[in-house]
Amino acid sequence: MNIAAIGAISGVAGTGYLGAADAAAGVQTAGGAAFGNVMTASVDSLQGLQSTSDALAVKAVSGDLENVHDYTIASSEAKMTFELTAAVRNKAVEAFSEIMRMQA
Repeated sequence: MNIAAIGAISGVAGTGYLGAADAAAGVQTAGGAAFGNVMTASVDSLQGLQSTSDALAVKAVSGDLENVHDYTIASSEAKMTFELTAAVRNKAVEAFSEIMRMQA
């Protein structure tokens, strides 16, 4: 899996939660724009991984790919990143729906 994508997702700021160690260190959370930026970067990373996987698939089918494992790894990375992005999106939609339900 793309290490940058993992770091981007695990580094989500703006949740309003600070652990005791972070609060003691003076770490501040960012606004909701930071979450949007992380999600945008994650989707861009996902698109790049899918493009790489597609290109390697074409090479594998045409016989130009020397190592089929490269395609297998790229395909797995794209699949896992897609599942992670979809899960985060689903949780965000659930949270939004819950907030809207509480306000009604």
